[in-house]
Amino acid sequence: MLSLILLEFRKLLGYRSVRLALVILFLLPWIWSFSTALLDDLKFVFVSMWQMPALVLTAVMQFILPLLVSMTAAELLGAEVSAGTLAPLLLRPLERYKALGAKYVVALLYPLLLLVALLLSSLLAGARFGVGGFIGGTGFGVGAFIGEGPLEPLQALGQIVQAFLIAGATLAPIAALALMFTVIFMNTAAAALATIVTLNIMRLLAVNFPVLKAWMLTNYLDVYVGTPDTLLKALIILLLYTVAITAVGLFVFEKKDL
Repeated sequence: MLSLILLEFRKLLGYRSVRLALVILFLLPWIWSFSTALLDDLKFVFVSMWQMPALVLTAVMQFILPLLVSMTAAELLGAEVSAGTLAPLLLRPLERYKALGAKYVVALLYPLLLLVALLLSSLLAGARFGVGGFIGGTGFGVGAFIGEGPLEPLQALGQIVQAFLIAGATLAPIAALALMFTVIFMNTAAAALATIVTLNIMRLLAVNFPVLKAWMLTNYLDVYVGTPDTLLKALIILLLYTVAITAVGLFVFEKKDL
């Protein structure tokens, strides 16, 4: 199974959508760090590079990252279908659940790859604002950007890494959803579109039916800035979403006539 996962990772790194996503996530922090008009609109003044990751993550988490994740997660299976290599793969002595399971593992880990690239680029872009300790907050801890007083670099880094890991957990069910839709439609574009439409429908349901809001996946796209008392519940719901969507995808793939 490990060899299958490593093979899927190698395939993943060869996709144009991955290279495009990495370029986008590398450039955006630099654009925003020099955008005085944007910072004026936000009424925000940087006092440290440790504040850049929060500003950038907040900007991309609601749409850009879900879009990039869904595109590539769908391509993990869609590329096999379009290239005609899926059927020959399944003719080998390989259980279907292992073939798709390896893709699910890679899809669930892919958001972390994007977030690592975004974090590194954010810190580099913000380095000119100062790399040492500062008075204020990272945007993730108590007090957000105002903070509670002096903050040392290691403390700031700890808050940032925790927030980015939580963001990865938030994006994991979106990746699983895109791969599930690919199993259903056997088409990359249709699966990515279905994923984005589903997220938008969830947003509408949360607005029009507040009783459903706590169960909508889109309600947790900003959970990385949440308080500890709400974080555990959010992570449990995200885990349930991920497991349920993955199970549906594996079940449909087992039964699908290819």
